[in-house]
Amino acid sequence: MKHQFRLYLLLLALALVAGVARAQDYRFEVGPRLGMSGYLGDVSQSNVWQHPGLVGGGSLRYIFNSRLAVKANLDYAHISGNSDDLDNKYPGEPRYEFGSSLFDLGVQGEFNFFSFGSGPRYKQYKRISPYITVGLGAVLASSGGNTAVSMTVPLGVGVKYKFKDRLNFSLEFTMRKEFSDKIDNLSDLYGIKHSFAKNTDWYSFTVFSVTYEFSKRCVKCHYVD
Repeated sequence: MKHQFRLYLLLLALALVAGVARAQDYRFEVGPRLGMSGYLGDVSQSNVWQHPGLVGGGSLRYIFNSRLAVKANLDYAHISGNSDDLDNKYPGEPRYEFGSSLFDLGVQGEFNFFSFGSGPRYKQYKRISPYITVGLGAVLASSGGNTAVSMTVPLGVGVKYKFKDRLNFSLEFTMRKEFSDKIDNLSDLYGIKHSFAKNTDWYSFTVFSVTYEFSKRCVKCHYVD
């Protein structure tokens, strides 16, 4: 009887561990993000945070496994700048100033340096992990009554922290290369023209995100990493 009771306790413990592992294995994360935007371009060539702006939006992440994920984002941001910050102004040149509203849509792949997650110890999950990200996107910029649409290439780094089993925090910095040279409503200052690939406009997002996991993976099967 004593041995049967011990066996029962062992089976119950294994069932609880398996249940926790399944409950923590989800395919999607969704949540809001908020942070600071920056700009490098025709009138700001050295300090991306010379005139910080606000960025806010949301993201949806699909989790392939504990190392790989893909994320879609939709954000609104504001960037600004003026030629007072330039060290190489020509004498007598007029003052250039702008403020732009951006709608940023993108998809980014993410690679976690550690197996991010929580669960049985043998899986060696880590509740915190740095990651790198790169992707493709598009931006709609509005400034001075003019609008411009451009392709973008976001690339950056971040760190994730699993606060609870289904609740995650992350801090991410990305630089976004855009290819129109028009998001600041300034182009070819001083008569210096740039090719499509060598335009001067970049913008950055430094964002804090809170995401919640949902949609259990393989609810009716024995999923194995």
